Amino acid sequence: MAGHSKFKNIMHRKGAQDKKRAKEFAKLSKEIMVAAGMGTPDPDMNPRLRTAIAAAKGASMPKDNIERAVKKGSGEMDGDNYVEMRYEGYGPGGVAVIVECLTDNKNRSASDVRSTFTKRGGNLGETGSVAFSFARRGLITYAADVTDADTMFEAGLEAGATEVESSDDIHEISCEPDELHAVLDELVKQFGDAKGASLDWKPTNTTELDADKAESLMGLVEALEDLDDVQEVFTNMEVSDDVMANLAG
Repeated sequence: MAGHSKFKNIMHRKGAQDKKRAKEFAKLSKEIMVAAGMGTPDPDMNPRLRTAIAAAKGASMPKDNIERAVKKGSGEMDGDNYVEMRYEGYGPGGVAVIVECLTDNKNRSASDVRSTFTKRGGNLGETGSVAFSFARRGLITYAADVTDADTMFEAGLEAGATEVESSDDIHEISCEPDELHAVLDELVKQFGDAKGASLDWKPTNTTELDADKAESLMGLVEALEDLDDVQEVFTNMEVSDDVMANLAG
């Protein structure tokens, strides 16, 4: 089993919820600011901004926070200028790791990411060093209770999705990167705001870990996600169901 999504859910359950929520809101605000700065501040005319706002609403981010982020990104209010950075490397057990950042200081971002890799048993590589192990995709998530698996499957495919997977916790709808906004718009019409919507990296080949290595990798990912500049961390980890159950416990 490729464990990225379930692995992330385990880490979030283990973490302090208030801290995770504040970090999530900060990430969402940055994405809204970048999206608003790259085009018009009108979400109807700016697909990336529309997607960012939909994700923020799905995370129950307050309306005032969303509006403030849009104003900062568009220049209506003072705010930092963020740029997108991607770092690639290897974690414990040779697992491929991609780290996506939004930063107002490239040197700080690079230094913090490199230091975290080193301290947590990993190695930061060059851009492109692990990207071949992943494929870019659009990913939309809904809580499992919005509808049943069959309904979401049919709706996702009709909206243009390439894959729909459902579990006890969540529905995950995958699509081509350039179809993300269109698929999201269709699903929002039926099910309301999504829990999450973003471009994602899906492993095309995986590296299997035992419990000890998986625990070490979890430590690396958590440490990276605690960095202010980091938006998202992706791995090509694979573990057995027994190991995953052990981690969850």
